[in-house]
Amino acid sequence: MNGSSDLLCCSDRLCCEAHSDNKVIQEQGDVIAAEGDTVTLDCKYETTSAFPYLFWYKQDVNDYPKYVLRRDASGTENAQEFPKDRFDAELNKTSVSLKIQKLQLSDSAVYYCALRPTVTGNSKTLYKNLWSKDNRILHNIH
Repeated sequence: MNGSSDLLCCSDRLCCEAHSDNKVIQEQGDVIAAEGDTVTLDCKYETTSAFPYLFWYKQDVNDYPKYVLRRDASGTENAQEFPKDRFDAELNKTSVSLKIQKLQLSDSAVYYCALRPTVTGNSKTLYKNLWSKDNRILHNIH
């Protein structure tokens, strides 16, 4: 750190519910920290699965979410660009908080927690056709 007062803002406010049995809750809101600091972003979850898979994603402004890491009972995985010595998470029975160490300005982003089923590590464009009941294309989404 060069003595400047650069700040890092991380927003992790999100609550998603895919099925009534599975829920991810991020209530913390914005986090403000200085370059070089360590922050922890909270993520609570509820699931009926005995072996849940939890994921963290990072979304920069005007960009798609990027896969950061996965935690489950059988092991851990970090994406190559998010090394475990800076990006880590510990899976507990009801939470999987993300710990980011040695903060850099490039860490400023929105961070999402997700509970399996989800898609990881695919940065290709999604193409989907929406069909009507009589098999006519209604929309082609890119």
